Amino acid sequence: MTEETILANAMLVLPGEVRRGSVVLREGRIADLAEGAGVPKGAVDCGGDYLAPGLVELHTDNLERHIQPRPKVDWPHEAAILAHDAELASVGITTVFDAMRVGSVPTGVGRFKAYARGLADELWALRAADALRISHFLHLRAEVCSETLEQEMEEFGAQDRVGIVSLMDHTPGQRQFRDMAKLEAYVKGKHGLDAAGFAAHVAQLRALREANGARHEAAAVAHARRYGAVLASHDDTTEAQVAVSDGYGIRLAEFPTTAEAARACAARGIAVIMGAPNLIRGGSHSGNVAARDLAEAGMLDILSSDYVPSALLYGAVKLGLLWGDMARGLATVTANPARAVGLADRGRIEAGARADLARFGLRGEVPALRAVWSQGRRVG
Repeated sequence: MTEETILANAMLVLPGEVRRGSVVLREGRIADLAEGAGVPKGAVDCGGDYLAPGLVELHTDNLERHIQPRPKVDWPHEAAILAHDAELASVGITTVFDAMRVGSVPTGVGRFKAYARGLADELWALRAADALRISHFLHLRAEVCSETLEQEMEEFGAQDRVGIVSLMDHTPGQRQFRDMAKLEAYVKGKHGLDAAGFAAHVAQLRALREANGARHEAAAVAHARRYGAVLASHDDTTEAQVAVSDGYGIRLAEFPTTAEAARACAARGIAVIMGAPNLIRGGSHSGNVAARDLAEAGMLDILSSDYVPSALLYGAVKLGLLWGDMARGLATVTANPARAVGLADRGRIEAGARADLARFGLRGEVPALRAVWSQGRRVG
């Protein structure tokens, strides 16, 4: 017999509206929808909880945090991947683009070895063994201030599910870390450097940008096209930087640092991603533009959990309450990110879509997640 699940008496988060009804899940897909508060025999009574599409996460460092829970600690990778996968399922995320850095600095002060190719192989082995709860893609963070970017990107191909390539430029004194004092505090705290070590770190990155930056940017753009991946910018600050992004064909801007850059993105049809932690905390930890300000100005399209997975649903609910439109708020973590990366089979509750769903109630303004389904199977 065909396995079927009916989720009834829920507030369905549909495109453009929230409406009470029920959803039928069959063979990993949404088979049917119905209006009303009725609970058919054998159905799950959601008791008026919200039922949203499973969340789509485009940018998270969470896998790296599991792989390296402390500086210089390399945690067993299979255990780390499984824990990461389970954590995301537990907070309502059913599709994730796992961020992995490509472009290493194996020499000098801030040494950083390549890891992405091997970690991707381990991730795909677990996927092939049906050991993962949710859907995984890759987000390659192409660091132009590096020594090995071209070689590392050549190791990936269309078979690697690379959905996003973001252009990362961490040259000190611009973009995310225009404020050198904040950069100094961050780097010293993370790497334990003294003043001389920090100065050497800055000099090394600036020299790498001068020597390799233009060539690495061009290579990253070319490889993204080869993979069939969406190109993203990172930390655009000025209208001129957005114009360069537009010239590369970028249609996804991660964390623009100023309102000027966000306005330029909106004018050029580039979707703006902001961090849910920024929204929840009321501002950027780096001193950049506040996500709430962009939301109020109508210049926030997509949320990312960034470094706190549970922030994704919470941030979307906060947007729904801010805008007075819960469907619009939830779209920033469901339909909008799915559309931005060309995934037409998820992000919406409609017949034929993947049966990826998240059920939650509210405790004041805080979502309380009740259950998560991935392709019709309960995973959280």
